[in-house]
Amino acid sequence: MYLCTRKNKMHMIKIILPDKSVKEFNKGVTGIEIARSISEGLARNVLSVSVNDEVWDLNRPITKDAHIKLHTWDDKEGQATMWHSTAHLMAAAIEELFPGAKFGIGPDIDNGFYYDIDFGDKVLRPEDLPKIEKKIKEYVSQKHTFNREEMPKNKALEYYKIKNDEYKVELINELEDGNITFYKTGNFVDLCKGPHLMDASPIKAVKLISIAGAYWRGDESRKQLTRVYGISFPKKKLLDEYLEMLEEAKKRDHRKIGREMELFTFSQNVGQGLSLWLPKGAQIREILENFLKKVQLKAGYQQVITPHIANKNLYIQSGHYEKYGKDSFQPIKTPNEDEEFFLKPMNCPHHCEIFKSKQYSYKDLPVRFAEFGTVYRYEQSGELHGLTRVRSFTQDDAHIFCRPDQLKEEFIKVIDIIMLIFKALEFKDYKAQISLHDPDKMENYIGTIQNWEKAEKAIIEATNEKGLDTEVVKGEAAFYGPKLDFMVKDALNREWQLGTIQVDYNLPERFDMEYVGSDNKKHRPVMIHRAPFGSMERFVAVLTEHCAGKFPLWLTPEQIIILPISEKYQKYAEKVLNLLKNYELRSRIDERNEKTGKKIRDAETGKIPYMLIVGEKEEQNNTVSVRKHQQGDMGTYSVDDFAKIVVDEINSILDF
Repeated sequence: MYLCTRKNKMHMIKIILPDKSVKEFNKGVTGIEIARSISEGLARNVLSVSVNDEVWDLNRPITKDAHIKLHTWDDKEGQATMWHSTAHLMAAAIEELFPGAKFGIGPDIDNGFYYDIDFGDKVLRPEDLPKIEKKIKEYVSQKHTFNREEMPKNKALEYYKIKNDEYKVELINELEDGNITFYKTGNFVDLCKGPHLMDASPIKAVKLISIAGAYWRGDESRKQLTRVYGISFPKKKLLDEYLEMLEEAKKRDHRKIGREMELFTFSQNVGQGLSLWLPKGAQIREILENFLKKVQLKAGYQQVITPHIANKNLYIQSGHYEKYGKDSFQPIKTPNEDEEFFLKPMNCPHHCEIFKSKQYSYKDLPVRFAEFGTVYRYEQSGELHGLTRVRSFTQDDAHIFCRPDQLKEEFIKVIDIIMLIFKALEFKDYKAQISLHDPDKMENYIGTIQNWEKAEKAIIEATNEKGLDTEVVKGEAAFYGPKLDFMVKDALNREWQLGTIQVDYNLPERFDMEYVGSDNKKHRPVMIHRAPFGSMERFVAVLTEHCAGKFPLWLTPEQIIILPISEKYQKYAEKVLNLLKNYELRSRIDERNEKTGKKIRDAETGKIPYMLIVGEKEEQNNTVSVRKHQQGDMGTYSVDDFAKIVVDEINSILDF
């Protein structure tokens, strides 16, 4: 009896659930079996399982003790599993409908999935998408399964060479020797590490959204493939809501609003991805910059300015050339032999050199350098998108050089600045993502593991002290250090990364930075990189879509427009304008020979917060009739009383 029990125990494994509870199961138990042991309801809704932080198929056997988490649609991992699986269904449908098509990659993305496909001499058109959708739905009704298979690398290469698929051959050649995983659904087989749904039945609604061009591996010298975007949901209602959101997003598109409000433009003569800021847009940028400069001045930052180019050796020393050289513009060669300069891809190496230009004592630290520095990255033309993806952008960059004992306090102070900005711009729904290194891929980073552990410990302690809602993600750190990214949800519930703080023990070593300690010996400072806005271009784009062009009163380029009801009241309108200027309120007069109703409608379209209507009665009483954007008539006020109301409204937000 004792021997039998012992034998059974040898075939049992411990499964640790997210609540730290431990359950024992037979070796080889699957995620779906664990879900059923908890509840049938969970088993009906579970989509994938994390086993020791790696997402697996639900029917993949677990053969040793493990920490697990079961993922439903409410989890990012669950959504990613459904979207990746739907991408394979779409590929299967395309392979059936367009024989001879070759498939590149088909990942899940933030909202849905895409597949890059070589259609050969055929062209995929928007009118083809409904028949592909129909075929996908057919596979769903048949409950197509996703079956994981392994194959030795040499066999996998042979398989795709026979199929004459150069894309998969290239991908396989880059993999290490050993078994390679594939997934089969219906007749479609694809190189894939997973995970996938067990079968297609959880997919209740699917929509193919758009078609675009995409160069293979993002390389403009390679063939351009057809990229098909789509999305799927476990309920049709969720798809309906998503499509409504897309329609609203079209109305809020910063490129559309930017044209209508005359904020920015682009010119082919200037170059792709190089934005031109028009007067109103430049004014918004200037107001944002002045706002942050005021905050930074109060927080002890010193403004610096660095050049737009630097010697290539600077970026070799910092490590940026090794990591970002291929994404930079081509080097600028000078008449001197072997001398090359680069358009600045980062501001931090320049700030390191500024710090090194002077000897600091421990009493001088922290030193905080800030710069609205313009940097340049050669983004692929197919990835450029309005202001959110450009080739030249200005970062609200700052670098703090501090003693190790000051690190946590300085980190918290930067968090406070970001919170202040979010409050002023009415971003209320956000969380913080702690991005750590991947200990299994240290080749992607610079510096020692000891420095990485110290930096990550400081970030975690600071966020705990501030009580931030945080999510820890491995493998998302910058190459020189861990970071805290703020993920903000806009008015359409879309998530954007706005604001970042990074801890860096490595650049101070690379640049041999020192300060003199209390022991009169040389010590290495710690460096904090921070950019609350991120880039001015991307931030303005996100803000424009968040508020649909109705910028906060303190930021909008035109706060007040004065509408004289006829030319007779032009002089009184000018008197009102001059009084408003005394309060530093941005105002102008609509001098057009148009009816007042037309002027009001145009002011509403222009999203101007306040309209002041002036006529005979207002001139006689030294008053203005006030209308507020989207709210209508507010009554009659003296100019001073009205101005004080507006100033108080602005100060209630900018009171810091």
